[in-house]
Amino acid sequence: MPSGEKNLTEGPLAQQILVFSVPLVLSNLLQALFNMSDIAVVGRFAGSQALGSVGSTTIFVTLITGFLIGLGGGVNVLVARFYGAGNTRDVEKSVHSSLLVCLAAGILMLLIGVVFSPALLRLLGTKPDLLEGAILYLRIYFLGMPAMAIYNFGNGVFSAVGNTRKPLIYLSISGALNVVLNLFFVIVCQMSVAGVALASILTQYLSAGLILRALARTESCYGIRRDQLRLDPAMTRSILGLGVPAGCQNAIFALANLFIQAGINTFDTVVVSGNSAAANADPLVYDVMAAFYTACSSFMSQNYGAGKRNRVKRSYFISLGYSFGIGAVLGLSLVFFGRTFLALFTTEQAVIEAGMQRLVIMGLCYPVSAFMDCTIAASRGLGRTIVPTIIVIMGSCVFRVAWVYTIFAYFGTLQSLYLLFVCSWSITAIAEIIYFAWAYKEQMKIYDPA
Repeated sequence: MPSGEKNLTEGPLAQQILVFSVPLVLSNLLQALFNMSDIAVVGRFAGSQALGSVGSTTIFVTLITGFLIGLGGGVNVLVARFYGAGNTRDVEKSVHSSLLVCLAAGILMLLIGVVFSPALLRLLGTKPDLLEGAILYLRIYFLGMPAMAIYNFGNGVFSAVGNTRKPLIYLSISGALNVVLNLFFVIVCQMSVAGVALASILTQYLSAGLILRALARTESCYGIRRDQLRLDPAMTRSILGLGVPAGCQNAIFALANLFIQAGINTFDTVVVSGNSAAANADPLVYDVMAAFYTACSSFMSQNYGAGKRNRVKRSYFISLGYSFGIGAVLGLSLVFFGRTFLALFTTEQAVIEAGMQRLVIMGLCYPVSAFMDCTIAASRGLGRTIVPTIIVIMGSCVFRVAWVYTIFAYFGTLQSLYLLFVCSWSITAIAEIIYFAWAYKEQMKIYDPA
């Protein structure tokens, strides 16, 4: 087996999942930290108004990028299944079709972001003093969507074959450059929100170029070959069948959070800025926990393709335990050290105190999300995406919107707004677990038809 690839169908499972996930944890952690540098730099060197402008775009950015990340997750599942089954021809077709599908999706997200971001920001009730900077940031930032789509495609492919080290290396290079460019554009060039957006897109194209170069140079069946770049009809349908629902699951969370942001925007600018600073903890925690969701999908899909029934189920429980544990550690750390964390983004004490209201509630609740997200990843690893998406729509979109217009409308407090997260996670997790238990039983009939 070529260097960097791992057979996920043999060996001690708990150890393998941990070893597989550590580079992903570091990769996701670095990505979250590098993304936070945008807000940290503008907050520290361009003032609270610039901080609020960039922070006001977080939900919309997550809406669009979440779709591309989910699409990459669909690529991961499909490639892992064929790779685990030893079907090299289908691996080749899935990789080349996926590249074209992801590139097209990235271009589409670019157009959506550039055209509709002003209208959506106004719909959310973004403060007038923050609106101009928020629109400028988004219109520059979304120019990098094709690059983000390609990087997530490549990350999905490498993770599918057990190589999580290369994406970490490429992300580290581009992320370090992002921090340097942030400081240069904001402090030296005085570009404020435009500077951090420009730094982001330049480094996104760097990471995309590096990962494409690596795939083009590999001799394995998952390598990119120019003469094989075409859309295979059957494979494209499979990619869209797995990737689009997975992308929609991620986007749905962000869509529901748009209504939460609208609720935040009813408070004064200090609260909006404090929420923007505290919200940086969300990707920090979610993305680290997500490493184990990727492991869950990859291990389940490879072992499902290889017919290793027992390892399929154990992959879910081990990944769930790891993700819950890391969520608890990170969440409690934010509860106890939240003011130090918020001081990275602002020096204004009022903003820090406003941000702590969110950090205390969310820090205690983050681990609960593991039951929902890991189970969704497990269903995806079995090739089941439609029903989990419907459950997410009801539990994390419809429920949240209803909460905003009932519970929050009645109490009108930040606490009543933030508590909807853990309530929606709990309800959605129960439904997802019930469905997964049924889906697992149905899928395993392939190996035990009696």
